[in-house]
Amino acid sequence: MRVPRPGPGLLGPLLLPLLLAGGCGALSFQLPAQTRKCLKEEMHRDVMVTGEYEVSEAGAPGARTDLRVTDSSGHLLYSKEDAKKGKFAFTTDDYEIYEICFESHAQSVGFRVPDQLIILNVKHGVEARNYEDIAKAEKLKPLEVDLRRLEDLSESIVKDFAYMKQREEEMRDTNESTSTRVLYFSIFSMLCLVGLATWQVCYLRRFFKAKKLIE
Repeated sequence: MRVPRPGPGLLGPLLLPLLLAGGCGALSFQLPAQTRKCLKEEMHRDVMVTGEYEVSEAGAPGARTDLRVTDSSGHLLYSKEDAKKGKFAFTTDDYEIYEICFESHAQSVGFRVPDQLIILNVKHGVEARNYEDIAKAEKLKPLEVDLRRLEDLSESIVKDFAYMKQREEEMRDTNESTSTRVLYFSIFSMLCLVGLATWQVCYLRRFFKAKKLIE
């Protein structure tokens, strides 16, 4: 997975897919002082998202790292100033892009402030559910827990396929509508060209007759 690296002192967002749910483990990256890095992901509606984070100690006095989780509309889902270590969880309200941002704040000092190490583990969907708590609450056996997990996973896959089919239908309708509009526009353009050519021929014919160049 390629990770773009912003230049020194820039507040450029780091756009990464959150490919952490399939057992990929935690994601770790370096956060330079006075920079901001964000991770974005498109998610469906009613999807549970959980995350654990850990931020290394700041290398300068007064330095801190803030954590913000927002949606594409700017609604704040989770916020933590001077984030050190913790967890967050939320359920998506609609299909849109969700963003997890870490921003470093440090005062100007006479030496280079060391980068901070960010460790982030985000899970969503089936992976975000705590089946141990479910087993205790419903008194399920280990085999029943595995069956429940497979059932939820199958349901998630079916929803993903249904969404992909819906998007395919929307794209097909858009393509058909665009093709129809292009066809109508082409016919209209051809009629305009034919009309313009006819007008030019008639105008030139009248002009030449007026000059008695043709009969």
